[in-house]
Amino acid sequence: MGLVNMVVDISQLTVKQKIGQLLMVGFEGRTIPSHVERLFRDYHIGSIIYFRRNVGKTTQIKQLCDDLQQLSSQYSSIPLSIAIDQEGGMVARIDQDITVMPGQMTIGATGNATHAYDAGAISGMEMAQLGITVNFAPVLDVNNNAQNPVIGIRSFGENAELVALFGTQMINGYQDMGVSACAKHFPGHGDTTADSHYELPSVAHNLERIHAIELVPFKAAINANVDMIMTAHVQFPALEPSGKPATLSYHVLTELLREKLAFNGVIVTDCLEMNAISQGVGVGAGAVEAFKAGADLILVSHRLERQLAAFDALEAAIESGEISEERLNQSVERILKLKALQQQRVLQAQSKWIRISDPKSQLICDQMMLDAVTLVQDQQNHLPLANDQQTLVIWPEVRESTQVDEAIEQELTLGKQLKELAVSVEEVVIGISPTDEEIAVIIEKLIVQPAQQIVMGLYNATFSEGQQKLIQKLKALKLEHLIFISLRNPYDIELLSGEDTYICAYENRPAMIRAIGLVLVGKEPFKGQSPVQLNAAK
Repeated sequence: MGLVNMVVDISQLTVKQKIGQLLMVGFEGRTIPSHVERLFRDYHIGSIIYFRRNVGKTTQIKQLCDDLQQLSSQYSSIPLSIAIDQEGGMVARIDQDITVMPGQMTIGATGNATHAYDAGAISGMEMAQLGITVNFAPVLDVNNNAQNPVIGIRSFGENAELVALFGTQMINGYQDMGVSACAKHFPGHGDTTADSHYELPSVAHNLERIHAIELVPFKAAINANVDMIMTAHVQFPALEPSGKPATLSYHVLTELLREKLAFNGVIVTDCLEMNAISQGVGVGAGAVEAFKAGADLILVSHRLERQLAAFDALEAAIESGEISEERLNQSVERILKLKALQQQRVLQAQSKWIRISDPKSQLICDQMMLDAVTLVQDQQNHLPLANDQQTLVIWPEVRESTQVDEAIEQELTLGKQLKELAVSVEEVVIGISPTDEEIAVIIEKLIVQPAQQIVMGLYNATFSEGQQKLIQKLKALKLEHLIFISLRNPYDIELLSGEDTYICAYENRPAMIRAIGLVLVGKEPFKGQSPVQLNAAK
């Protein structure tokens, strides 16, 4: 990123220039679309967010960051903030040419907070070298609800103190290496059964419980001087009786977060295009309400017309006096202060950086994976696998992107890894929502020629009717050596019995696949401990 003089006299900025600093927007493609220049020229947009649609190899990402800063600098002396969701594990927008660090529950399962710091430091160091200034991580939601469809393995676990400890370590890692961390989703999205991408969830706990569980990691993050906190589109009736989601609540953002918890960094909304807001008050009104509630930075990730609607609504609210210029200045000053701090941090951190995707970084990542793989139960002593016995691996592949999962093209599967470890393997690859035809092929194969060892990967099977059907059909065959491995949601154990061999791996990234192979054949011990309570069906 081109470092510029960040001494900005806010009194010299027009109202339009100030509003532009309040907005973070996204766009399609790996090069700059023509309308983005208009956003810089006419709307003075100050922040950009990347998704997978924007990123390929690291050379392309760095070029895009440089091009955006260069284009923006033609219209403003204030550098851009460029943000991304690079949480690690299953939520990693960049997965080529870099070290994809483990997801947060994987790190929680290691029980080692140093791993949380190292994951933040390595990821932060690599992003900073590309020109990314903000990572929307760590997730500080305490995942204590097995039915949560959106947080799950994105959380460090169900213990608030563990989430606080690991979260602050990760924040320190990111910020020490030159990237702003963003704690999310305030005041807590961990105990919900709905996904705010699609609807408006609610957390019905009383104030005492919210302070004892949900807020504990955020208080720790504030004490660790986290740069940013992201809001949750979640109702908290105990905090906001009107039914407004936290993102739009003055009680939550100003009275609780700003005043009671004394957070003086930047408050950013989760994306206002999520249905919890866009299908409620709408994006334009939502931008105004979120800003009045106490947010500084308004995130509108996708559609140009909604980005312009947010800008126009904020401008109209300021012109009418609904939002005072004094309130506008408070947020702009926070954002400018953070941009100056980001530049200072990059200068201070550069001497500690090692090159992107350095083998040393990958070795640290590999060790984290090995430390995380968790043997939950193996009452039948099916492990380790016998090399000389015919083994069938059923491998679920994420083929279609959703709001939670992105389709990931990976060459490495568990079957290939086990073959490298000299296990006699046949592998069948299925979708995470296997069809009746896919299920029938597997069952017929086992009836005609039973394998001596069967390993089935589970991927959010709790939410997949097809995987559940396949589990039942496999169990009905009364197979002797049947091993289940959770590749995402550890709560999939609830579909099994206490007799079933069950392993938690928390993700299916290549480094984890290698680790699973090593522990399955007994070359490495199982070291992980589940950071959430698991109860098998009896």
